[in-house]
Amino acid sequence: MTELIDRWRTAARNAGAPDGPALIRAGEELLARWREPHRRYHTVRHLTAVLDVVDAYAELADRPELVRLAAWCHDAVYDPRAAGEANERDSAALAGTLLTTLGLPAAAVAGVRRLVLLTAGHATTAGDRDGALLCDADLAILAAPRQEYDAYAAAIRAEYAHVPEPDFRAGRARVLTALLALPALYRLPPLAARWTDPARANLTRELATLT
Repeated sequence: MTELIDRWRTAARNAGAPDGPALIRAGEELLARWREPHRRYHTVRHLTAVLDVVDAYAELADRPELVRLAAWCHDAVYDPRAAGEANERDSAALAGTLLTTLGLPAAAVAGVRRLVLLTAGHATTAGDRDGALLCDADLAILAAPRQEYDAYAAAIRAEYAHVPEPDFRAGRARVLTALLALPALYRLPPLAARWTDPARANLTRELATLT
């Protein structure tokens, strides 16, 4: 995990945080959250996948260092039993507290909080290149090959093992329907061109199994 901590430190320093032991401890605290035993999909593997997409397309963002920090924080609080957008709100609040304590400028902290909140509905405004990159990276799994997508869907079901099957099917169907109803699943042209069709095919296929 040393490489991941180094990636965290670099992003935080580029956003204005002073380096030092506190910065390392903060990264370790976040990784501990991503390793919580109840997680099946929202794990360090998902964090790494999001960071990899952000790194690969960083030139398409205005403040890629803020997008990286938002990637670290966007599912830092993840409780499958939480209602509505509570996880996203709590993750944004955690980001605000953590990054402020580390000494990031207030504007950078506000920018990260805003980005984290966008992952609740993955709806961005025109011209929001940072939000577009984070949301596209977060939804990259939807365009995965069939076997990988099915493993993702199974992991989501495992995270919601406490929910009875009929209720899970109805709730999951609402999530998939909302994703399919977005004006665009992916906003950045290179990603939209590559990922839109396979993502829609995966979502439509899973939705058919639920309904």
